[in-house]
Amino acid sequence: MNKSMTALEFNKILEMLSNNAVSESARQKLLELKPFLNEWEVNARVKDTTQARKILDQIGSPPLAVMKDVPMLLELAEKGAMLIPEQLSQIELFINACKRMKIFLKRTESLDVEIAGYGGSINELSHLSGEINIAIRNNRVDDNASKELKEIRRKIDQIQSEMKSKLESQLRSKKEWFMDSYVSIRNGHFVLPVKREFKNMVSGSVLDISSSGSTYFIEPIVVSKLKEALSELEIVENNEERRILYVLSSLVAENSFDIHLNMEAMETLDFIFAKAKLSADMKACAPSINTNRTIVIKEGRHPLINPNECVPLDFSLGNGIQGIIITGPNTGGKTVTLKSLGLFQLMAQCGLHVPCISADLCMNNAVLCDIGDGQSITENLSTFSSHITNIIHILNHTDRDSFILLDELGSGTDPAEGMGIAISILEELKNKECLFVATTHYPEIKEYANKTDGLLNARMAFDRESLKPLYRLELGEAGESCALYIAKRLGLPKRMLERAYQEAYLRADCRPQVIPDRDFIETASTDLLNEGSSPLPPSRIAKIQPPKPVNTRSQRFSIGDCVMVYPQKKIGIVYKMADAKGEVGVQIQTSKNLINHKRLQLTVAATEMYPEDYDFSIIFDTVVNRKARRKMEKGYQPGLTIHRDKE
Repeated sequence: MNKSMTALEFNKILEMLSNNAVSESARQKLLELKPFLNEWEVNARVKDTTQARKILDQIGSPPLAVMKDVPMLLELAEKGAMLIPEQLSQIELFINACKRMKIFLKRTESLDVEIAGYGGSINELSHLSGEINIAIRNNRVDDNASKELKEIRRKIDQIQSEMKSKLESQLRSKKEWFMDSYVSIRNGHFVLPVKREFKNMVSGSVLDISSSGSTYFIEPIVVSKLKEALSELEIVENNEERRILYVLSSLVAENSFDIHLNMEAMETLDFIFAKAKLSADMKACAPSINTNRTIVIKEGRHPLINPNECVPLDFSLGNGIQGIIITGPNTGGKTVTLKSLGLFQLMAQCGLHVPCISADLCMNNAVLCDIGDGQSITENLSTFSSHITNIIHILNHTDRDSFILLDELGSGTDPAEGMGIAISILEELKNKECLFVATTHYPEIKEYANKTDGLLNARMAFDRESLKPLYRLELGEAGESCALYIAKRLGLPKRMLERAYQEAYLRADCRPQVIPDRDFIETASTDLLNEGSSPLPPSRIAKIQPPKPVNTRSQRFSIGDCVMVYPQKKIGIVYKMADAKGEVGVQIQTSKNLINHKRLQLTVAATEMYPEDYDFSIIFDTVVNRKARRKMEKGYQPGLTIHRDKE
């Protein structure tokens, strides 16, 4: 199912969802969210999202905590480690956030939501936060942390003041000795900036010299004894600070169980409110969940498309309809429709709201899809091979409670065989009694859906006048590819359109079971080329036998035709007409190849590229051979030969 979720881009929904979370733990859980398979669980999770959305709309966003390093700090404290002031401050910030959340949830009780009950599981831990607040200020141990520390620091301040006073007195009495008129500090020592010529006049230790060598920074002997006393006090101060930090760390460890409970509550609330924020961002609604295998969506919007540009989707499946076959032009929105349906089902079963006016969605044990061409060079898979491999996997894991989405069913191979395989797949899905939606261009599949109980045709609306897809799904009607209309509007020449019309409707081996009558063909093929033409009206369609073909399909290629060679999708030029086996000579760059006509698709006819009586030897022959032929045309040339490429 992970492959299907990726194809539907459900991972992008989870990324959007996780970005709404505050804590890293909640963010990670949201990224790993999977659909629930229990109806009660799904309804409970949807209810959480609905209640959180109600709180967001009526009260506002909750004061959630980041909790970035709190788990690690608790683990350190529980092991007996000493937390430093910055770490204790983080613990206090988290406790204060829990207090604010408890107050916030108290306010939500007026909305009659069960989420308010989480407030009862949050411990205020006022004693712990109070102790940290008294002892730690600005990420350092405060003077008021203990009486002993306060007295030690008072003595330190007193000695430092005395030292500074003595040095300033010496500065004032011998101004000519010093470079500056103020006391400096070097490496934590009070020093005097003595000029080089007077360095021997000041008794003490040289602690530093200026870069120019003109100033010596000397700690005078007069303050040395005071410095020793200061160092002793600083050691006592450090010991007292460590004692206080150990006491606070121990207090954190004693309350770790309650802190863990608060973290779990915060993480759960963060998880729930992230879903509510996504609902608000998408202007989504709570879906109804059923087990009677029905899907009804009103004005659904693909969650990854700008809502101002998204055409709403109305959709229903079930109640006697097991599968829907969607047809219509390329870029008409068929794939977007499939992805929307799949995402709605996945989102609902994950407890999320879905972007629509209303939705009644069913429980599924799996949402499986085949979307995209899936070509792989490393795995040697063509488009068709990839589709079939994926579909076989889907069929092996499908039962009555599955929801299947298949895009461009039967594509990537010979149309006749692809159509047959597509119908066999639909028949198998129907026998498995699962719900499914498939898109296709094959007219035979439209006919199959029209004649088969439990299947329904649908189409993506298309405006032939503006050549724009309307991205609107219309149930109950089969769509058209509109290829001729699109080609005409994009400027395909009239003669090519006429040829295309003949190939599509007038050949004996064409697939449509109904074609225009002969009188109408003459006008329709012309009307089709006129600006603003309409589709062929049903009243002018007749079931008649088409004329017998003049050529077989293998003979439809002429020398000089530009063709596409499949599956490599390389462009080539026809240099030889089809032989009895149906193999056509095609030159691809400088290589000449015999290729089965079924692998070729006409890109541009030779008549569109070259004038009549064009000498194709210019393209297919070497300069040496062409010169040799000209000489031979004038008469016998001894020793002159023409070299032919091996085919």
